[in-house]
Amino acid sequence: MNWILIVIAGLFEVGFASCLGKAKDTTGNESVMWYSGFFICLTISMLLLIKATQTLPIGTAYAVWTGIGAVGTVLVGIIFFKEPADFWRLFFIVTLIASIIGLKYVSH
Repeated sequence: MNWILIVIAGLFEVGFASCLGKAKDTTGNESVMWYSGFFICLTISMLLLIKATQTLPIGTAYAVWTGIGAVGTVLVGIIFFKEPADFWRLFFIVTLIASIIGLKYVSH
């Protein structure tokens, strides 16, 4: 169950990073909405991370959480923000995913 919480927390990390990226490109009420989304996603992500680390090792949980956030944010950037998707960028994303999976399997 706590691994599911880490995955959901990681997805909310993608949400807060994406909202932050969008907020810097806007002004006025639209900016306020993006910053509100940032704070909501940040709060949910942190609460889920806290809950999951009550039974999972902190080092592994944190690494998986940040890894999901990093991979997800890069993919959102490529898909929605038209960031580059060259070979080396995708190669290192794949190695990061492999590392996240490896950490999950070697954790007790």
